[in-house]
Amino acid sequence: GDLDKVVNLFLSLSGRLARVETALGSLGPHAPAEDKRALREKQRLLVAQLEDAKELKEHVGRREEAVGAMVARYLPAEQLQDYQHFVKMKSALIAEQRELEEKIKLGQEQLRCLRESL
Repeated sequence: GDLDKVVNLFLSLSGRLARVETALGSLGPHAPAEDKRALREKQRLLVAQLEDAKELKEHVGRREEAVGAMVARYLPAEQLQDYQHFVKMKSALIAEQRELEEKIKLGQEQLRCLRESL
């Protein structure tokens, strides 16, 4: 459960950071300075939060290894492999799902910006 939460947090922050960077890149030279400043501040905060999320992910990774070592004592080799495969696939699938959701959001935002610029 913690792994799911941390992966979702990490991916959410990454997606939000990407959207802020896209918004910064799409600001024209005549954009108000306060808009640029607000986006840069959001970017700075998201980068800091992303660093915190990386630390959390590393902590959960260490806990996962400890749990895996305990599980290894009680499961036969075949069941242990199934368990390890399940854990790897679960986090990979969560990451892939979230990444696709973020790409869809980013594409929709870019489309909206293009429509507005026309």
